[in-house]
Amino acid sequence: MTPDRRPLALPLAVFLLLAFGLSWLVALPLWLGDGLEDPLFYPLAVAVMATPGIAALAVVFFVERPEHRARELGLWPLRPARRLVGNLALALVVPVALILAALPVGAALGVYPADFVHLSGFREQVSAQMEALGAEEALPPVWVLLAAQLVTVAVGAFLNLLPALGEELGWRGWLLPRLYRFGAVPALLASGVVWGLWHAPLVLLGYNYPGAPGWLGLLMMVGMCVVVGTVFGWLRVRSGSVWPAALAHGAFNAAIGFSFAFARAGETVDTVHATILGWSGWIVPLVLVAVLLATGGFRPAPAEPAAAGEEPGPRA
Repeated sequence: MTPDRRPLALPLAVFLLLAFGLSWLVALPLWLGDGLEDPLFYPLAVAVMATPGIAALAVVFFVERPEHRARELGLWPLRPARRLVGNLALALVVPVALILAALPVGAALGVYPADFVHLSGFREQVSAQMEALGAEEALPPVWVLLAAQLVTVAVGAFLNLLPALGEELGWRGWLLPRLYRFGAVPALLASGVVWGLWHAPLVLLGYNYPGAPGWLGLLMMVGMCVVVGTVFGWLRVRSGSVWPAALAHGAFNAAIGFSFAFARAGETVDTVHATILGWSGWIVPLVLVAVLLATGGFRPAPAEPAAAGEEPGPRA
């Protein structure tokens, strides 16, 4: 990924207008209906995730119109293979590690009601699910179930890859490289703020921060997106590809449930203060970001030259 020097004002305006406008348009039935309780919530939430990618594609095909559209979005080339595979491996591990690391930090600070020994909260969740299914068989030991759930995170990461790519094409595929002309730190901060504010149609309904007023929930979402988005951005710039960021996003979504698996039964987890969504959960990723900044981890990877005979994409 190399910093872009082309005119930015018009492409950026079109991108933001489409990404934000489409997200509100798709979420509108929830505002006119039952909000988070609406039966259409999950399908519409997935559809909202596609809106940044649609905005990026519209800008690339109809505004900027570069020769190699896939390259512009970080979709291609898939080489050098060793670098890509290494970053994909990091994309599976790092988000899960950050989600899990947030829990003992929150417990130590007194904001996360942890039960790491007996896993009473996880037992309660599993029992409720089994009761809802009408199952009466004896359950395996809870640690076995928890280990199995950890294994399924990798599967979930790949299942989530396509909807996550809908977001990452916009945020780390198109927006972040365009903002890198202003420097790594401003680009990462600005793209994170935009990503956080874009969540407004769902967050203002109570999503992710159900106990907080809308303004506070949105503020916390912006903070979380700046912190986590910087980690995703690191994967983008060090790989020169959007795929590791998309896989990391998918892994993050697949593993977020662990934020509640280690809580004490009967306790409410305040996501303003606890888990990766809350301020205590940002401490470990901020330390990681500080180390990356100090070691030059946000320097873009060298761009791969076009392969011989590679043809430009079709003109719009």
